[in-house]
Amino acid sequence: MRVVIAEDSVLLREGLARLLADGGIETVASVSDGPALVTAVLRHEPDLAIVDVRMPPSHTDEGLRAALQVRAARPDFPILVLSQYVEERYAGELIGRAVGYLLKERVADVAEFLEAVRQVASGGTVIDPEVVVQLLSRQRRGAPLDSLSPREREVLALMAEGRSNTAIAARLVVTEGAVEKHISGIFAKLALGPAPEDHRRVLAVLTYLGR
Repeated sequence: MRVVIAEDSVLLREGLARLLADGGIETVASVSDGPALVTAVLRHEPDLAIVDVRMPPSHTDEGLRAALQVRAARPDFPILVLSQYVEERYAGELIGRAVGYLLKERVADVAEFLEAVRQVASGGTVIDPEVVVQLLSRQRRGAPLDSLSPREREVLALMAEGRSNTAIAARLVVTEGAVEKHISGIFAKLALGPAPEDHRRVLAVLTYLGR
């Protein structure tokens, strides 16, 4: 796997590259601003970009805007966003777009971070649990989620973190069959019927996150 890193902190950039290398992942470019990210992705055609939300010159949303530029040129390109804080106004825009959204503190768990990198690169979505919690707290009363049972909510929360049925079953200490049954119940209660053009798992997570 080949990645591009966009992060203005030299120390974190180098640290990420070292962690990736130890995991057998090659960093083909390491940049410090948004325009350089766009150039690097188009030049090197990597499998994934790891992008900080806030970069020079204003340290607001340059990283995100550059990431969206990349996606305009390569619509399915996987991006793993790293942020110091939960950026609620950006998180909703990113969910469901084959991206990962993690707080930087998660990098300390190397195995989990590398798994997130691989999952996003393969087209999956990985959402930081803290992002899930904060977005969920903003949901209005009377939303479709009110019909879910406590166990179905647990299952959906783990789905929102990007976990597979196997991982959910292990976390909740139940069988995969039980997880599948809960997911079927979630789809039914959220009125997500089978449709070839829709991904019900992603749609359920979007509903959970208040989109």
